Amino acid sequence: MRAFPLTVTALAAALLLTACDDGGGKSTDKNSSACEIGGVSVQIGSASVAPAAGDAGEVPVSITNQSTPCTLDDFPGAVLEAGTAKEKLPVLAGAKAQKLKLAKGDSASFTIAYVRGKEGGANAVAAKTVTIALPGSATTRSFPWSYGPVALKGSGPDASVSAFQQVGD
Repeated sequence: MRAFPLTVTALAAALLLTACDDGGGKSTDKNSSACEIGGVSVQIGSASVAPAAGDAGEVPVSITNQSTPCTLDDFPGAVLEAGTAKEKLPVLAGAKAQKLKLAKGDSASFTIAYVRGKEGGANAVAAKTVTIALPGSATTRSFPWSYGPVALKGSGPDASVSAFQQVGD
């Protein structure tokens, strides 16, 4: 008669194991959904502007969640636009993305680092706007680029985006 309790125990354990989530499927948890422009506010802050050609500058971009909890899971996207030309900015060399969960009111930021190009120079992008995208979302938001031309390095702009950083506590 000892086999009966063992059989029941084994059956109960099997049922419990099948109820566990192995992480292989897509989560329906709202907290794991990607942050989207429209649900978050995006602002470009006071920049450390590169004053002359060859100088480095930094442009901080802040994201504040205005809606339900969401997740930033990868790097931000940024595209410099000069007329019809569009230059996607690469990720800062050595940067590592971190997964950030933002509750309503939480903020994160990233930085666009760039080297200023010569005004009217052939080795510069005369950027007029920067378009920001969040990972996992197709929605973008454009801002005026008022930081001067961006130098070219190789086949693209001498600029990059950093990883997201949590702001505040």
